[in-house]
Amino acid sequence: MALTREQIAKRIAAELKDGYYVNLGIGIPTLVANYVPQGIEVMLQSENGLLGMGEFPTEDKVDPDLINAGKQTVTAKTGAAFFSSADSFAMIRGGHVDFTVLGAFEVDQEGNIASWMIPGKLIKGMGGAMDLVAGAKNIIVAMQHANKQGESKILKKCTLPLTGVNCIKKIVTDLAVLEIRNKKFHLLERAPGISVEEIKKLTDGDLVITGDVPEMKV
Repeated sequence: MALTREQIAKRIAAELKDGYYVNLGIGIPTLVANYVPQGIEVMLQSENGLLGMGEFPTEDKVDPDLINAGKQTVTAKTGAAFFSSADSFAMIRGGHVDFTVLGAFEVDQEGNIASWMIPGKLIKGMGGAMDLVAGAKNIIVAMQHANKQGESKILKKCTLPLTGVNCIKKIVTDLAVLEIRNKKFHLLERAPGISVEEIKKLTDGDLVITGDVPEMKV
């Protein structure tokens, strides 16, 4: 069956490497903080000026003054640092973020991402997404494979305004792990119980399938 938001976050957390500086975008990406694998040390960054973000707090540890970029209450790890958003964006724009996790409305096989607005709908602003897709060394996208109407969000060409161009390499959806190579989506893993045929049906872009596709470990 399709993965939950938490399972998507857990699968993405498996991509983290010891010593990484990691930015987590708004939405599903923030959940990655709860699933950092044991035995590795990463520094989670929030663009509102926190380096060393921890997992979400339990009720007895909620501090209303300690929030992430999505205005959710968070915790801070030992050794965390607080600084201005100007310094935070200098870190992002200077290429000092090893890994960033972003949500998206659409991605396409050219590595483009649309994540910040849907024309005609109220938006709160771009946020840090445009800076992150330009400055981060490695970007992974967390998203739903299709919309509520069953229409693919994994496209040949994005239809919504772009956040970044030719910047996405890997996507984890509720159905699959995909990697973009040579302007095609390569199916690496599938959600437990989801068939390759189901993924093909809900993928608008060119999909490459090689051999037996393993199930995700979530």
